[in-house]
Amino acid sequence: MATVNTYLTFNGNCEAAFNFYKSVFGGEFDFIGKFKDMPADPNFEISDEDKEKVMHVSLPISKETYLYGSDAGGEWAPTFKQGNNFSISINAQNKDEADTLFNKLSANGTVTMPMEDTFWGAYFGMFTDQFGINWMVNYDDPSKAMH
Repeated sequence: MATVNTYLTFNGNCEAAFNFYKSVFGGEFDFIGKFKDMPADPNFEISDEDKEKVMHVSLPISKETYLYGSDAGGEWAPTFKQGNNFSISINAQNKDEADTLFNKLSANGTVTMPMEDTFWGAYFGMFTDQFGINWMVNYDDPSKAMH
């Protein structure tokens, strides 16, 4: 069965926010990576301003629950709107479940990133459903996953 978590998006202050959340909930980050840590891609130039922004952070809250986050960067920054800066993140048990959930939930919605294998080792996609809710669907291949 899939797990559901909250994914928060920030406009440059993700690391500060997650350090605060860590002080409240305790524990340590499973992962924190910045845009400068991404592999070079000639089709996706990272500005100097965005290189120090958080690409992804993962904070375990309990055995089943994580708080995830990132900064809006590049083309995403102009569409950032506080109050609408979160997504529901589904972690599927396998690729078939990820595809099924993605396809059913995104019906009549807007796909922003189709399901695909990513450089961080996950099978991942994003969309806004027909009701305006932002979703992320993720399957972590146990042999490749970074969290």
